[in-house]
Amino acid sequence: MKVMLLDLDGGSRGIEAAALRYGGYEVSTVHFVEQAITHVRTHPTDAILVDPAQLDIAELMGELRVRTELPIIVVSGGLGGVNLVSALDAGADDYISKPIVVEELLARMRAALRRVHRVEIPAAIVTDDFTIDMAARRVFRYDGSEVYLTGVEFRMVEILLRHPGHVVSRERILEEIWGPRGVHNPNYLRVFVNRVRQKLEPDPAHPRYLLTATGLGMVFKLEHAELQKCEDTSSR
Repeated sequence: MKVMLLDLDGGSRGIEAAALRYGGYEVSTVHFVEQAITHVRTHPTDAILVDPAQLDIAELMGELRVRTELPIIVVSGGLGGVNLVSALDAGADDYISKPIVVEELLARMRAALRRVHRVEIPAAIVTDDFTIDMAARRVFRYDGSEVYLTGVEFRMVEILLRHPGHVVSRERILEEIWGPRGVHNPNYLRVFVNRVRQKLEPDPAHPRYLLTATGLGMVFKLEHAELQKCEDTSSR
């Protein structure tokens, strides 16, 4: 398995890379965002580890998420609580705190990689009220105006659309987005479901697309949606 380490301040002193190599991963280290984007485009990569220093981590996550769905783990040393939440909200899969504990880093990397499902998803979802372009990760209303979904909001929709018309458990959604600790915070899901409904549903109080299966999970209802040509996410 190949991991790209984005070490933005050179402060890791090789600790993260050494830990990953100890766990059997092949590691490539880059020090600039532009290098990271080029590397992901041109080299087989299975996951990304980011040591962000003091940069705007939410902006960085946004730049990466536009270009890749690879698992991303953030090293949180030096990040305040608000910035760490912003990183997760913007699309980071998990985080690990400094000082690095080798076995914890390897466990989090294994968990992040397990959450990558290589399944077919619709290339586009067309409804009476909006269209979701899965490849471009963009959403448009029926009048052509764009709806902005955050990284976490889009990932939640994407998870449901891997199983259109079927209930996806709350636990599965929480773990795929926020990792193992997310399972113990069901309020995360409630908050983001409400946000997505406010943006997509014509009447958020009476949703027709994102439905709650009481006590079970969530489902993207197909009655008012058309799924267009599918693609295999394993090619990403």
